Amino acid sequence: MGKLPQEWLRQADYDMDTAEFMFNGGRYFYAVFMCHLSIEKALKGLFKERLKEEPPKVHNLVYFLNKIGIRPSEDIGRFVIKLNEASVTTRYPDDIGKLQKDFSQAVVKDILSKSKETLEWIKAQF
Repeated sequence: MGKLPQEWLRQADYDMDTAEFMFNGGRYFYAVFMCHLSIEKALKGLFKERLKEEPPKVHNLVYFLNKIGIRPSEDIGRFVIKLNEASVTTRYPDDIGKLQKDFSQAVVKDILSKSKETLEWIKAQF
């Protein structure tokens, strides 16, 4: 049976709160990782809601948008691609120092804001 769509959303909200917590604690690239995880879980919930089947255990946000058949605005679409690309880097960093420079407070503040906007857009698709 797996998780209900609403449970996926509860976890997505929790992960977004965790992203904010990581941001406020100066753990910026972990905040990005949690933003991705939040959006991924929200999309998995929507996948379950719309397709009535268990979402696959993949992390590709674009894959879920395509499988669900929803089209975000151009801004959200570009952001999802960017967040998707950041996922691998933040999940498996090669150089933590470079990652800390790449994901500065200013950069991650923008990612966090756009992630929250994206999460709200996904919720509106239910």
